Amino acid sequence: MNKKIGLIGSGNMAQAIIGGIINSKLTNSENIVVSDKSEEALNTVKEKYKVETTTDNVYVASKSEILILAVKPNIYPVVIKEIKGAVDDSTIIVSIAAGKSISSIESAFGKPIKLIRVMPNTPAMVGEGMAALCPNTEVPEDEISDVLAIFNSFGKGEVIDEKLIDAVTAVSGSSPAYVYMFIEALADGAVLQGMPRDKAYKFAAQAVLGSAKMVLETGEHPGKLKDNVCSPGGTTIEAVATLEKLGFRSAVISAVNTCAEKSQKMSQ
Repeated sequence: MNKKIGLIGSGNMAQAIIGGIINSKLTNSENIVVSDKSEEALNTVKEKYKVETTTDNVYVASKSEILILAVKPNIYPVVIKEIKGAVDDSTIIVSIAAGKSISSIESAFGKPIKLIRVMPNTPAMVGEGMAALCPNTEVPEDEISDVLAIFNSFGKGEVIDEKLIDAVTAVSGSSPAYVYMFIEALADGAVLQGMPRDKAYKFAAQAVLGSAKMVLETGEHPGKLKDNVCSPGGTTIEAVATLEKLGFRSAVISAVNTCAEKSQKMSQ
């Protein structure tokens, strides 16, 4: 990719994006420009990634062919008002703000724009993110592919309809928190059985990582993979029966549903 990529904001998610692009050699660091109001934050980014930095958001907006708005949702109105006159009609704008709909961002710019709304998640910071991409009608397929390549550079990306964004928030955006709770609970159980805490976290986390990889790489249904571990009359089926008795799956489904409902309310 030889397009100029700009980021307004240099926080954790912005750095995950920059790192993914550079580490995957999707483009050269010379093609990336980052702005932030904090000189200290910019110095960190410049030293770590060797990219161009500036405190001038308008400069970034005017130079970018792909412009990623990586600031907090409450800052969006201020930033958009500042840059909208500098954004070229051909620029692809990428929003990673939770709760900011395509229509609300289009309205803020007040003119036709190429816009892709993205819902990433925090595992992006270790190169294993999951991102949902929702393009508006102005973005052609080849340019959607360019943005998809960016998010595939530090995990996986999928193009979806915006009406599914609340489900995405619940199943990948917020779910790392549920998974951390599961890992912690697994480790607590191991500690109860006498395992040292540090080893318990390592065993639990690696088991979750490996299990997820099995789902993604084998393409097998999770239920079939579960069945493969459950020998007749064995230890695993006893554990599965206990989880079922205590409503494990029902609790997870309810949590996802509650999260999606909250996301819908926040977007209104």
